[in-house]
Amino acid sequence: MPEIDQPIGLWNIARATPERTAVVDPSGAEISYGELASRANRLSNGLRAHGLGTGDTLVIAMPNSIETVCLQFAALQIGLYLAPVNWHLTGPEIAYILGDSEAKIFIADARFAEAAQIAAREAGMAGTDLFASGAIDGFLDLSELATGVDDSEPDDRTTGAPMLYTSGTTGKPKGVRRPLPGVPPEQAAMGGIGFFGVMGLVPHDEHVHICGSPLYHTAVVNFVMISIQLGHKVVLMDKWDPEEMLRLIERHRVTHSHMVPTQFRRLLGLPEDVRARYDVSSLRNMIHGAAPCPREVKQQMLEWWGPVVTEYYAATEGGGTTIFGDQWLTHPGSVGKAWSYSVVKVLDDDGNEVPRGESGQVYMEMKGSSFEYYKDKEKTQKARVGNMFTTGDIGYMDDEGFLYLLDRKNDMIISGGVNIYPAEIEGELVIHPKVADVAVFGVPHSDWGEEIKAVVLPADGVAGDDALSEDIMSFARARLAKFKLPRSIDYVDEMPRDDNGKLYKRKLRDPYWVDAERAI
Repeated sequence: MPEIDQPIGLWNIARATPERTAVVDPSGAEISYGELASRANRLSNGLRAHGLGTGDTLVIAMPNSIETVCLQFAALQIGLYLAPVNWHLTGPEIAYILGDSEAKIFIADARFAEAAQIAAREAGMAGTDLFASGAIDGFLDLSELATGVDDSEPDDRTTGAPMLYTSGTTGKPKGVRRPLPGVPPEQAAMGGIGFFGVMGLVPHDEHVHICGSPLYHTAVVNFVMISIQLGHKVVLMDKWDPEEMLRLIERHRVTHSHMVPTQFRRLLGLPEDVRARYDVSSLRNMIHGAAPCPREVKQQMLEWWGPVVTEYYAATEGGGTTIFGDQWLTHPGSVGKAWSYSVVKVLDDDGNEVPRGESGQVYMEMKGSSFEYYKDKEKTQKARVGNMFTTGDIGYMDDEGFLYLLDRKNDMIISGGVNIYPAEIEGELVIHPKVADVAVFGVPHSDWGEEIKAVVLPADGVAGDDALSEDIMSFARARLAKFKLPRSIDYVDEMPRDDNGKLYKRKLRDPYWVDAERAI
């Protein structure tokens, strides 16, 4: 670990340079390290006074804002699990997370009032369990949580952790829950040095991070929190816009960010004169992940921004690889080499490592770290070989140890960098009385990478027509978040299932991809 001559951790930096800017809100308002620490302390003390103790869970449905960052650090220093929910989810979907996580408090922003109220009601939460930023009927004002407490650091400070929800083949999301480290937050902050180090980022050094994605994504939360812990100013965007991002890069001399390929495509889609209007020379490391990036898109971004585009491959569960721009130019298509504190191997179906150049399932391990899928020991064990786990991706390593991915998880759809799980959608659609069977999968989309396609076997005597499609979509809108809704529905006379009921989804999916390749 490099020698550090400046303070690490929010509270240490706040003591040393309280006036230093920590966060710039989407409104343009700024908060200093001193004020951020003070507000986080008040919230921590309020949460403690409310009865929350080490290991309890706090669920939030909040936009990118200074308030959200304050809540994250408040939970961090008193040993709470903080679960930020995707605010595109419906009320029943949020209610499931509230119940599954055993949340003691639910905090929501007024813009998500309708879903928050439904979620609270279905989860059986009321009264002093509910707080709102802005006005939500039945919720207390968030300011009341910090009323009657001071801004001193709470007693017995111990590091908490994010608890982010990720779905699997069951379709229901599972919380990835890591053991709490049992150390003060200042000590835990030092771990961010290693993670950022594999991305080529160091503490302080006048770094500025811009956050354009929602703070309910694993990587987005990590990059914002670690940036602040390492003395980097963070600029928050409420809703990502390509030209606005360029303006903010120039305005704040941004050095790094975490992005997804869809954002690259939108940036490249700007008129040439607009792209040339903004000074992006401050950029040092624009990091992307979450979805495969088309080679031509990556190449164009490298030509525009230079070799500052860094790619990584990782999972909420831990472990990963990194490849820098200059490395990618000599190893196009690779997602890089394993982090120094991560193990990455390609195994066959029996759990044996395959020779270099041969394909198999990708397994990873984060050294010194473990996790479990909360309340799902079977899922936890099924994904593991020894201490390594897999998310189901297939790939191979070359002789130099660079990893290449050949296919994504068998069924998962990645649209605009967002993971979408077909089993959950299928489980809702098949309930429709006019649907006998259904398969959901991703088909090519020029901008988002993939879009959701549903293939339906109508019930006996029901015609597969536009009227049925509208009926199914109306049914789905009440049960699923907008980003999970199929973009189109096709009909078949028979589903390709074997005698045991196994669905050969590839037989349905492949023709759409073959047709797309022919069109290129």
